[in-house]
Amino acid sequence: MDKGLWIAAMALSGIVLAPADSARAKVLEVYLEGDPTGSAPAPVSGGLLLMGGGDHDIDAMRWFIAKAGHGHIVILRASLHGEASTEFYSELGGVLSAETFVTHRRSASYNKRLLEALRKADGVFIAGGDQARYVRRWRGTPIAEALDAHVRAGKPLAGTSAGLAMLGEYLYGCMDGHSLTGPEGLADPYGKRTTIETDFLHLDLLKGVITDSHFTERNRLGRLFAFIAKAQASRPADAPPLIGVGVDEGASLAVEPDGTGHVYPTVAGTGVSIVSGAGIGRVKVAGSLTAARVRVTFAGAQSVVHLPAGDVDTPGWVRDYSAGGGTIMQLP
Repeated sequence: MDKGLWIAAMALSGIVLAPADSARAKVLEVYLEGDPTGSAPAPVSGGLLLMGGGDHDIDAMRWFIAKAGHGHIVILRASLHGEASTEFYSELGGVLSAETFVTHRRSASYNKRLLEALRKADGVFIAGGDQARYVRRWRGTPIAEALDAHVRAGKPLAGTSAGLAMLGEYLYGCMDGHSLTGPEGLADPYGKRTTIETDFLHLDLLKGVITDSHFTERNRLGRLFAFIAKAQASRPADAPPLIGVGVDEGASLAVEPDGTGHVYPTVAGTGVSIVSGAGIGRVKVAGSLTAARVRVTFAGAQSVVHLPAGDVDTPGWVRDYSAGGGTIMQLP
């Protein structure tokens, strides 16, 4: 279909197309690049792309595009505009179309045009922003159901920054609008500010996993300890320990359908930190987090990560930490 005709059809459907006036009056914005009516020219394969935020690694993005069969990419977000459509279609290239949906209200999650696009998408990319908006606008809606169905159908899913935070079985929702720091989380891991959510997505490769982004750059190891502690306290006593996956800014973890993942770093030395919950307590105790020994394994460009187990072949390093008094300390 001619792009101009497609945009006219979208306008007739009642969807607000960019550019538009005021975000406050909108329910849904749609930004389209390319022709969404054809079939993917190459086979589509499952996979997850876990991105830590910041600059996108071109090789990781091309891995995702190849997984999507160079077909149709749908981008989901709850703020900003359609820059990602331009990035996929005009800057990276090699896709038939890229379409961004910006949901401004929970009611947008029931929009038939959006849900049909998700059903037909060859790849879905969850952009960065404010994960609390994603929780409030998408959890328990057809969007969440469509994302689960997309992955079950053997199609790739990617998330960056806040979009990465949404992918694990447990997630940090940042529901109070305050981005928790490591010292705050360690000082009161079971407090109200450690807003751990669940029952959003149900991805087999991220079962028992909680993620975090911008990891080394924002010194988030301590808060990931706190996330794991609070999430584990809500699990049955016989459930296995959780693992935390902290992805550095600019780095990406590309996970194949069999759970093997490879790191794509934009800067040498960046990568993915795997935190074992085995050394973190599972019973709520008032006050700061106390843990005698917590194992952290770093995966770099030469490593292979196995999810959801969290094992790492050829790690960059393996370190143990203790937690107490609102701080963490590396052990010999």
